[in-house]
Amino acid sequence: MLKLLNTNHYLISIVGPTAIGKTTLSIKLAKHFNTEILSADSRQFFKEMQIGTAAPTAEELSEAPHHFIHHKSIEDSYNVGTFEKEALNTLDTLFKTHNTVIMVGGSGLYVDAVTRGLDNFPKVDPNIRIALNAQLDRDGLEGLQELLKQHDPKSYNTIALDNPHRVIRALEICIGSGQPYSSFLNQDKDSRPFKTITVGLTSDREIIYNRINQRVDIMMSEGLLNEVKSLKNKQHLNALNTVGYKELFQYLKGEWTLDFAISEIKKNSRRFAKRQLTWFKRNENTFWFDYKTPITNIIQEIENQTVH
Repeated sequence: MLKLLNTNHYLISIVGPTAIGKTTLSIKLAKHFNTEILSADSRQFFKEMQIGTAAPTAEELSEAPHHFIHHKSIEDSYNVGTFEKEALNTLDTLFKTHNTVIMVGGSGLYVDAVTRGLDNFPKVDPNIRIALNAQLDRDGLEGLQELLKQHDPKSYNTIALDNPHRVIRALEICIGSGQPYSSFLNQDKDSRPFKTITVGLTSDREIIYNRINQRVDIMMSEGLLNEVKSLKNKQHLNALNTVGYKELFQYLKGEWTLDFAISEIKKNSRRFAKRQLTWFKRNENTFWFDYKTPITNIIQEIENQTVH
């Protein structure tokens, strides 16, 4: 049975490309509204991945209560469906003592899972996934990306193409149903017992890319290479097949120079930011702000939306 909308309960969802300043904004807003923060960053769930995911520091975590940061191991089985259930349960608890809760993260699918609900997909033959995984092992990811481009150009331009799990998931739906994966998206879903106010941070592309490059340099100076070295024996795990880790594994294998690996991290992070913006711009109700906008202006807009 669906819960009725409580118009006094607001989820402030902060979105935007990587390295734009979402964590800083979330803490400022949590302090202003005297509330707590949910992370919707699928990489920051994993406790072994601190530096390469730009997870909040111990100091930042101490400034406001956080949920879904480093609560899982890279060896745990965890997916967006489980996150949706756990996040909604957490919100249900938090809304008993707070009128407003903050959610922050750049993983579009995980953000949508909480604010809108997951899409319903048809069941398909499991042998399709087996065959696609075999093709991945045999020929690499590029061939699957091209196959997705043929079957579903819309998904090709929006999903995380560097994530083989996402590419294979989209392809198995395309092949198994005979319909584009994207055609099953954004259908009617269960309503939420709270109102979402989405705040987006952005800037000119050149500024975003420069901030990404600077962040990668900071990560390296903070010890990202040592973090990756400590995970070398677990590089087969899906959680580690991600930007910042997979490139340095190539260096550790002796296949790339360190300088080239770092340049690839920057390039792949910039591509990821572009896909994030494409995903988040689909929501026409987002209130977009330049990343340098004074916090008072953002708070004013949020409070304008909460007036009945």
